[in-house]
Amino acid sequence: MSTADSAVRADNRSLLVRLVVIAAAMFAFGYALVPFYEQICRVTGLRDIGRPDEVRNTQVDATRNVRIELDANTRGLPWRFKPLAASIDVHPGALNQVEYEIVNETGRAVTGQAIPSYLPRNAAEYFRKLDCFCFTKQTLQPGERRRMPVVFVLDGELPADVHTITLSYTFFEVEGGSAGEQKGSAARGS
Repeated sequence: MSTADSAVRADNRSLLVRLVVIAAAMFAFGYALVPFYEQICRVTGLRDIGRPDEVRNTQVDATRNVRIELDANTRGLPWRFKPLAASIDVHPGALNQVEYEIVNETGRAVTGQAIPSYLPRNAAEYFRKLDCFCFTKQTLQPGERRRMPVVFVLDGELPADVHTITLSYTFFEVEGGSAGEQKGSAARGS
């Protein structure tokens, strides 16, 4: 075996070690990314990461009213999006429903995804959604108008000093759709 072959083998071994280290680092980063993302979302309140089936059986606290202010925004999306009511008063523990209306004002089909946010930021942990258009991507055909419900329960453990919660949705345009997205008139009946 020549010195050149030995040098090539040493270089190949060195390259292999580097590639294995890089692959292991990428795997570790990918593995740690999900809990890191969940923590960021929990702290900022940007995305409700709770599961809809986590709602507990609670008693309605009829002695307490909490105002839910509704907000709707689009970011770079040619849709008109608004809540049908600016606010509602709810009792913690009671089942509630609000509706939003959305209109595709373009001449093409557009797919969007709604991302919720809450004020105060810690309100997300007390806001339990059972049904929401934000659970799936929404595809609207040209000129299509749709009413979309949000069914929720406000947890009775909400701190007593919270009297108003702002629920804000921002729709972002996304590429393509998925098997779980709502299309055309199938979503209008929900």
